[in-house]
Amino acid sequence: MSKQDLQRDIIRALKQVYDPEIPVNIYDLGLIYEIKIDDDSKVNVKMTLTAPNCPMADDVAAEVDRAVKDVPGVKDASIELVFEPEWDKSRMSEEALLELGWL
Repeated sequence: MSKQDLQRDIIRALKQVYDPEIPVNIYDLGLIYEIKIDDDSKVNVKMTLTAPNCPMADDVAAEVDRAVKDVPGVKDASIELVFEPEWDKSRMSEEALLELGWL
């Protein structure tokens, strides 16, 4: 499987993970900053949260970790929570903005 195909499948899996406070998946919310896949199919995901003090941070990160590791072809995954740059709604997809009635 190519890295491009694997990335597509990872994005599909991430679109099944929802923010606990906003009824939109974390990918369309713009919480995923980077997906890196190395030559051994190990994946590193840099992500953020809508607020740095989110009480569900560990749960969301664990759910992302599970979702990525469950993708066929992924050998291992690491999730890195970052808060720079800070998340804001400009990172959201048009679909997410429409879903929330913000467009």
